[in-house]
Amino acid sequence: MPRYTVHVRGEWLAVPCKDACETIRWLGREALRRYIKNKPDNGGFDCVDNVKFYLRRCKGLGLLDLDDIIQDALEDNEFVEVVVEGDVMSPDFIPSQPEGVHLYSRYKEPEQYMYLDGESMATQDLLNLGKGLYKIKLTPQAEYKVKQSSLLIESIVQEQKVVYGITTGFGKFARTVIPVAKLKELQENLVRSHSAGVGKPLSPDRTRMLLALRINVLAKGYSGVSLDTLHQAIEAFNASCLPYVPEKGTVGASGDLAPLSHLALGLIGEGKMWSPKSGWADAKYVLQAHGLKPISLKPKEGLALINGTQMITSLGCEAVERASAIAKQADIIAALTLEVLKGTTRAFDTDIHALRPHPGQIEVAFRFRSLLNSDHHPSEIAESHRFCDRVQDAYTLRCCPQVHGVVNDTITFVKNIITTEINSATDNPMVFSERGETISGGNFHGEYPAKALDYLAIGVHELASISERRIERLCNPSLSELPAFLVTEGGLNSGFMIAHCTAASLVSENKALCHPSSVDSLSTSAATEDHVSMGGWAARKALRVIEHVEHVLAIELLAACQGIEFLRPLRTTSPLEKVYDLVRSVVRPWMKDRFMAPDIEAVHRLLVDQKIWKVAEPYIEKYRLEHIPESRPVSPTAFSVEPVSLNVSCEHDHNSLHDHSGS
Repeated sequence: MPRYTVHVRGEWLAVPCKDACETIRWLGREALRRYIKNKPDNGGFDCVDNVKFYLRRCKGLGLLDLDDIIQDALEDNEFVEVVVEGDVMSPDFIPSQPEGVHLYSRYKEPEQYMYLDGESMATQDLLNLGKGLYKIKLTPQAEYKVKQSSLLIESIVQEQKVVYGITTGFGKFARTVIPVAKLKELQENLVRSHSAGVGKPLSPDRTRMLLALRINVLAKGYSGVSLDTLHQAIEAFNASCLPYVPEKGTVGASGDLAPLSHLALGLIGEGKMWSPKSGWADAKYVLQAHGLKPISLKPKEGLALINGTQMITSLGCEAVERASAIAKQADIIAALTLEVLKGTTRAFDTDIHALRPHPGQIEVAFRFRSLLNSDHHPSEIAESHRFCDRVQDAYTLRCCPQVHGVVNDTITFVKNIITTEINSATDNPMVFSERGETISGGNFHGEYPAKALDYLAIGVHELASISERRIERLCNPSLSELPAFLVTEGGLNSGFMIAHCTAASLVSENKALCHPSSVDSLSTSAATEDHVSMGGWAARKALRVIEHVEHVLAIELLAACQGIEFLRPLRTTSPLEKVYDLVRSVVRPWMKDRFMAPDIEAVHRLLVDQKIWKVAEPYIEKYRLEHIPESRPVSPTAFSVEPVSLNVSCEHDHNSLHDHSGS
């Protein structure tokens, strides 16, 4: 008999259909009838027949014709939603789809697999798993190690040994021995009681990353989980059955207990779960719709599923990859601004940066040289002010290699820590099958990723801080020699006046967000867990800082392209013209005032998708191939590379008598 899962006002109802020739209207009324049946006040309805409603699929939110035959319109066990006309959504209502549903309605089940072994995952690998580009399989070696650790847990239970988390309670209850008959209940109670998070649920992408990373850690074979249980978790991942995981509630030691408990709760068939097929529904229905069974927890398995730093680290992976993407594109945007403000390329000379050979600084200076006026791609704008009388540029232009450079080095440092963390066993106790023993330790403590992500936020923020000052220079006619706020008929039009205010507000917010969360610690679990990392907040606010940085740089890019309009018919270099053309493919020039927010969001999307980098990268790499020695960090004592001959933008700072380094 066909059965359909119907969502009515936040509740999920299983509606069997004896006659598949019934209509969609019948299905809606039958769902409402069942909903009303269990309500003391009939759900506020006088009669089902008087209720006006429509039905839509949970997958993609496609509307259904009420007169269509069910068997023609729906698949067996499909998820649908009844929307009652006139209903006002409660702010506490869990929607049938997450924010950004349009991104997920196009989800297609991947055909390729990524093999996990707990040892070799990269940050980009985890992002790709989060995007749903791969399914997961275990390597044979990982399966063997998982089996061996599981056998050790079985022997501990059979021999009735007293081992923390296996035959005892948790935290303050570590000295309480649990009877063998109640070990399954012990693990289930652990998951249920620890599912105490609050706030919005993680997006499907982030939940997918969280689940994939927990699978990777379990694949190391030091957690004691059975291979059957791990395979069930993998099957849920591969079907994109994603539990409801609130974003708040972890203190980052003992691991990310609350979010990982919510993750485990869905896997055991309790709580809410989301899939592209169902939207949000009761976990047992979502698993059933995909032909999956809830996990039945064995000794230690509840603890194995919830103890670790995977919430901090999975969000940290996204943060470090997004930071890397925006840092590269910040160099391109700053180079375009320098062109518009008629700056000099002399500050990026190879010799200068060889004397202070930080890798990030050298790389940023190289990118500027590869994009700006040179024999490779001359700039008419640069030639137009070749003999101007200015002495040198402001720090926001001249010091980009030093400021942007340390951001690059910060990202590299943080990425190394995060990469180590995603391939680490971080639960407790650790199961050493080769030694035949379990050992309690502290690998669950999130201090490493917490400190690293606090540092990342502080570092990346500087890209927005310096960008906002460049936006000021672009908008201020006394500094730019361009029309005020980059618009004609100023007064009638306000141009980029408030766009600059938006950038300033985001930079100010970042200053507060950059306060390190990991300097705080509150004792929990009756002083058993008396020092914690607060890494969950470190990860979430790092992502907020990076998103703000992206938006500030989007505003700068818009402003720089608008500045180009006032320098026409002069043209900049070939790579920067390509960047300009890309921006103009989504945002037209600002001839008079219009609704600006969509323009900012369109350019923000270019940055998030790394399209600005993809346009400029071929020019940068071609330049690199032709100047390979120049692009490498060089020791000052071993410097032997001739500086590249550039058509300099300005001759004014050749005169050392006027080159006041502090001015």
